[in-house]
Amino acid sequence: MKQFYCQCGQSVFFDSEVCLNCGARLGFDPQGMVMRSLLETGEDLWTAAGGETFRLCDNTVRFDVCNWILPAEQEHPLCRACQFNRTVPDQSLPENQKRWQRLEEAKKRLFYTLMQLGVPLENGWEAPDRGLLLDFIEDERDTEFYPETFVHTGYLGGVITINALEADDLARETQRLQMNENYRTVLGHLRHESGHYYWQRLNPNEDTLAGFRVIFGDERADYRGALDTYYANGPKPRWRERYISAYASSHPTEDWAESWGHYLHIYDALETAAAHGLIERWPNRMDIAERISVWRTLSITLNELNRSVGLSDAYPFLLNIEVERKLTFVDRIIRHLQTGN
Repeated sequence: MKQFYCQCGQSVFFDSEVCLNCGARLGFDPQGMVMRSLLETGEDLWTAAGGETFRLCDNTVRFDVCNWILPAEQEHPLCRACQFNRTVPDQSLPENQKRWQRLEEAKKRLFYTLMQLGVPLENGWEAPDRGLLLDFIEDERDTEFYPETFVHTGYLGGVITINALEADDLARETQRLQMNENYRTVLGHLRHESGHYYWQRLNPNEDTLAGFRVIFGDERADYRGALDTYYANGPKPRWRERYISAYASSHPTEDWAESWGHYLHIYDALETAAAHGLIERWPNRMDIAERISVWRTLSITLNELNRSVGLSDAYPFLLNIEVERKLTFVDRIIRHLQTGN
C-alpha cells in the first residue's frame, strides 16, 4: 500500500473519509489509484483539486460503509468495488453497519493489491462466466431469524462467502482459539478465497497442472475426506517443514490458496514498507526471490516491534524452502494472469 495525502499535504490512510488536519472530504479514486480531496459543488457532485468531478458511492451516501468515488458521468450508483457485492449484512440490525464497514475495508484492500498486480478483476454481474461476486452472510448465531445454523467462509462457483461475524473482533478471536490458529483476519480470509477464484479462472492446462502437482500435490485427492481428517486429527506431522500454515496441510487446493494469500500479504506489506522508506526497492521492481529475502528480514523486524510493545507476532509464519517454491509458483501464475497467456 502506497502512502496517500490530502491536498493540504497531510498523510491519510487508505480508508480515510475526512482529513483530520484540514477537514476536507476524501475519496479513493480507483481509476487514478489516488486519494482525492473533494469539495461539494451541488447536485451530489464533488470536485477534486484538478477540476475533475466525482460522485460518492451509493453505499457511502446511504450506509457510510465505503470511501471510494466514481466518475460523475458513471450511470451505475456504486463504486467499482461495491459492484462486486451480491449479499450484504442486514442493516436493520444494530451491529451490522460497523461489520459491513470492516468487511468493505478488507475487500477494498484486497482489490487494491489485485489492481496493483494487474490481474483481471471483473464482477460477476458484468462477466457471469468468469467474474467474481461476494456474499457477506449472517447465520442464527447473529439472530434467530436466520435459517442457516452456520455459514462457512469459503469459495464456490465465482462467489466468495464471508460470515459477517468474522468482522466482529470477539467472535473472530473465539473462532481462532477454537480452531487453534495463530492468525485470523478478514483480509486474510479474502486473500485466501481469492486464490481459489483465480485458480478456477485460470483453468490451468496440463503443463500447469503437472507443475502444480509436483509442488502442492494432487488436487484430485478427496477434498471432503481430507478436510474431515484435518478437523478430526489436526495437521500433518511436521507440517512446518513443508507448509506456510497448519491448514495448508489439509489438501493441495488449500495449500495453494494459503500460498496465494501469503503472496498478496507479502506484496502489500513490501509496498507499504517501500512507501514509508523502510526498504529501498518497491516490490514491482523485485523478482520473487528478492521479495522473499527482503520480507524474511522485514518480518523479523515487524515481529520484534510488536513484541516491544507487548503484542504477539504480526507475522507468525516461517518461509522455509518448500514454501518459497510454492510462492515462486504463485508468482508464475500471476504472470500468466497478467498477460492472459
